[in-house]
Amino acid sequence: MPEPRVIYEGKPGSPIAVDRPFYDRLADETHPRTLVERFVVPMRSGRAWPVRAGHLFRIIAVEGPQVADFNAWSLGNPRERFWAARTKQLHRAHVTTYDRLWSCLPYLRPMLTITNDSIRYGRDEDGAGCHDLLGTRCDPYVHKMLNGEDFDLCCHSNLVRAVAPYRLNELDIHDVLNVFQVTGLTADDRYFVKASPARKGDFLEFFAEIDVLCAISTCPHGDLSVQMWGADAGDPLTTCRPLGVEIWQPDPALLAGWRPPTPADYRGDHGLARSASGH
Repeated sequence: MPEPRVIYEGKPGSPIAVDRPFYDRLADETHPRTLVERFVVPMRSGRAWPVRAGHLFRIIAVEGPQVADFNAWSLGNPRERFWAARTKQLHRAHVTTYDRLWSCLPYLRPMLTITNDSIRYGRDEDGAGCHDLLGTRCDPYVHKMLNGEDFDLCCHSNLVRAVAPYRLNELDIHDVLNVFQVTGLTADDRYFVKASPARKGDFLEFFAEIDVLCAISTCPHGDLSVQMWGADAGDPLTTCRPLGVEIWQPDPALLAGWRPPTPADYRGDHGLARSASGH
C-alpha cells in the first residue's frame, strides 16, 4: 500500500510555509516590546478584544490548567472570520508554533500566526495532541439534549455575550480553536479529550497578520479532568480557572519588510456567467 499523502501542499513561496526566522525574532526579542493591554478573563466567562495588525498577544494559564475556546474575525469586516476546518487541512489538527489561523471564503488569508507555544505537547501515547481543531465549542443545545438541563455558561453562550458589545450575535460564533485542550481519536474513530497539560505561566502566543477581533471563553468544563456527560458525569467547578491575555507591540524594526496579507485574488465568477450564457 502506498504511504498516505498530505493533500494540501503549497508551491515554493506559498503562504503556508512561513518565514520562520521572522517569527522567531518576534518571539525571542521580547525586551523591546511595549505592553498594550493586560487583563484576566474570569472562570466560566468570556471576553472579546481587538488586536491591531503587527501586534502580538498571548493567552496565558494564570493559575493552572484551563481550556479556552477561541474565535476571531476581521476587525473591519466580521463576515471574514477564522476557518477552523481549512486551517486543520492546511496545517494540522493540533496547531503549534509557525501554524497559521486562516479566514473563511472568499477571503482565505492568514489572520494570525502562532509565534510561541510553551507547552510543545507533540503526540502522546494515545495519539493525542494539544491546541485542538478536531472538536468545537460546548453549547447549551447539546447540554439540553444530553443532560436535560438549561446551562447558559457554555463556551458558545460565553462567546455570544463576549461579542455583543461589538454588535455581533450568536450567528457570528463559529468553530473554535480549543487552546490548551488535548484531544484525539479512539481506535473506532471517536473523539476523546484528556486533562489539559497547561501549568501556571504556560501560554500560546499569536502575531496578528491583519486587524482582528478576538474572543475566548474560559470553558465551564475547566481543565477537562472531570467527565461532564453520561452516567459518570460530575461537577467540574473545582477545575475551572481564569485565563490571562496580554497584547504587545513589538519593536517596529522587527517588522521591516512585513505587510498584512491581502485577501485571495481569485476573481472568477464560479462559472455562473458562462452557465448563464450557455457556454
